[in-house]
Amino acid sequence: MTVRTTRRVFLSAATMVAAALAATACGSPQDTASGGGDSAAPVKVGLVYSQSGALASYGKQYIEGFKAGLDFATKGTNKVGDRAIEITEADDAGDPAKAVSAAKDLIGKGTKIIAGSTASGVALQVAPIAAQNKVLFISGPAATDAVTGANKYTFRSGRQSYQDVVTAKSFIGDPTGKKVVVFAQDGAFGDANEAAVKTVIGGAGATVSSVRAPASATEFTPFASQIKAAKPDLLFVAWAGTTAPAMWQTLDQQGVLSSTTVVTGLDIRASWPTFGAAGSKISFLSHYFDGASDTEAAKALKAKVGTVDLFHPDGFAAAQMVVRAVQEGGDDVDKMVTALEGWSFDGIKGKMTIRAEDHALLQPMYQAKLTGSGTEFTASAQKSLTGDETAPPAVAMKG
Repeated sequence: MTVRTTRRVFLSAATMVAAALAATACGSPQDTASGGGDSAAPVKVGLVYSQSGALASYGKQYIEGFKAGLDFATKGTNKVGDRAIEITEADDAGDPAKAVSAAKDLIGKGTKIIAGSTASGVALQVAPIAAQNKVLFISGPAATDAVTGANKYTFRSGRQSYQDVVTAKSFIGDPTGKKVVVFAQDGAFGDANEAAVKTVIGGAGATVSSVRAPASATEFTPFASQIKAAKPDLLFVAWAGTTAPAMWQTLDQQGVLSSTTVVTGLDIRASWPTFGAAGSKISFLSHYFDGASDTEAAKALKAKVGTVDLFHPDGFAAAQMVVRAVQEGGDDVDKMVTALEGWSFDGIKGKMTIRAEDHALLQPMYQAKLTGSGTEFTASAQKSLTGDETAPPAVAMKG
């Protein structure tokens, strides 16, 4: 995720450009599950994602969401027309080399649709393989902006970093003349977050500065003092690692959380206890959490998985996109691509639109708050932003 207490990294976003969406009716892929192709042979779909490794918890949510989405999109048949959707799962363990090897193996066995990519580094290596072999690739939770516009065969079923930053910007309204401080650790993770905030929020008129801490820091009082002295209108926190609980506790104890609007990203439920007593005092940008929406798709997902978490929607949307591609394209990958470009559908979060120009997935995002404490936190939506409000700038298709 974008500004989380774990691992996701921003890439700098470009200047906002208005982009016209292809006119298309909003529908669900289960409406016309008729199928294409010359036979009733199964449709081979390869899911390459993190079953193990640092992002295994994300991968677990992705695959649970995919299976629920496939059930929803095919009305429980797991078929498109007479053609069964044959799923082969492969573990990339978050390693791009393993992902590329698995994707090539699946393609060699006749698979024309690859989905997954829990990690951004993986998605950026699999995307060129899709273009070289002319297979459909639907990236999953990987948030890097670079997946958008990577090539004509690459799509995404989750949000991207730009949408996270725009959601953070929404907490201060018009940024013109506002002061924003980024609090992050030294290193690539902090650099990327600071650059993204300067581009997106600074580019909209705010003055952006930063307070940076060594990754090895365990005492955070001096940094809290620097933040208070800066008197920001918004503090944007991007933190990774096991020191997060101590960091949040210090910001709370030193009065930072009560002196300004503090925004960070809402990660998976298992991470919520790391906020401690500070949790109810933080404003969260959110991709998704249980109860954020009440769509038919959300109800269907909840019926299948129980408690819905951050990356269940990414898997669910991927399955909807797979069904749409097969319905309209059969075994012709170029027709699959055409069928997805400009398509709007009813997803977990509401209306989702695949922008034709660069395959960005326009979708709602949320402002959220936590109530309660520790393991008993409950998330609630304070505001929903539409897909148009959080749309990333259109980029030229690279391949």
